[in-house]
Amino acid sequence: MASRLLHRHIREQLKDLVEILQDPSPPPLCLPSTPGAPGSSDSSHLVGPQSCWSSQKEVTHESLVVGAIENAFQLMDEQMARERRGHQVEGGCCALVVVYLLGKVYVANAGDSRAIIVRNGEIIPMSREFTPETERQRLQTLGFLKPELLGGEFTHLEFPRRVQPKELGQRMLYRDQNMTGWAYKKIELEDLRFPLVCGEGKKARMMATIGVTRGLGDHNLRVCSSTLPIKPFLSSFPEVRVYDLTQYEHCPDDVLVLGTDGLWDVTSDCEVAATVDRVLSAYEPNDPSRYTALAQALVLGARGTPRDRGWRLPNNKLGSGDDISVFVIPLGGPGSYS
Repeated sequence: MASRLLHRHIREQLKDLVEILQDPSPPPLCLPSTPGAPGSSDSSHLVGPQSCWSSQKEVTHESLVVGAIENAFQLMDEQMARERRGHQVEGGCCALVVVYLLGKVYVANAGDSRAIIVRNGEIIPMSREFTPETERQRLQTLGFLKPELLGGEFTHLEFPRRVQPKELGQRMLYRDQNMTGWAYKKIELEDLRFPLVCGEGKKARMMATIGVTRGLGDHNLRVCSSTLPIKPFLSSFPEVRVYDLTQYEHCPDDVLVLGTDGLWDVTSDCEVAATVDRVLSAYEPNDPSRYTALAQALVLGARGTPRDRGWRLPNNKLGSGDDISVFVIPLGGPGSYS
């Protein structure tokens, strides 16, 4: 559903901005409901010149595009919620989106997919994974501000391990939503609850249920053996990063690589960059099939090869058992260095 409709929501959000984005002057603060309607003229005279509100914040065209993409993700999530009620459709997904507009690339990510730019061998991260570990403080803050969402089953505090009843009254390491370091606190009865964020790495879970903290859908997802909903903690808003293509000279070997977690679980950024160099150097710069071959090489490299004990990588570690989807987008035209 997201793959078929999310880009339409983005297009609709951007449609009303076309004229504004093409105008080099700063974006207008207010848009009239209809052109020439009463009240559409400048009403700055309503505010006195000495007012503390007279200063105007600077809003860039770039931030308008970012806001449009963020709104589109939210609208997509709301549509999923409506149709779930009508059609009993369950499930959710991560979403990674690239928008090219007026010389800039906007990469929006909600979930644990990732994107990087490989430019002249340099690696430029264009997204980050949203997991219980990377978003610990956001999750803890929400649990602290709205403890009713924890249902008396979870604690927003984090401990190095699950607290045991025999440790009541002892002092244990902990951290809350404001902390990046660790401190000691006296263990109380409510600390025996299950931690909101538990586990490490790929085993980290939010509310002992899900390993991602942003995504679309999953409005019906509940904590195992409970009626507590996951959705208040599972955000549909993406992080949007911007790359200005006009600031650099790009050659045909400069690419944007998008991959699901099936790729990144077993392949590092450096390994992806090495594959980019190895595969693209084997083709002529004006051969468009070189990018398809690169995407295939990345997928096959993450899957591994069949051996006696399952699919293995060259280092004998297990290949990825997750979905492996890869897009390769050239940043310089075929055979062109502009």
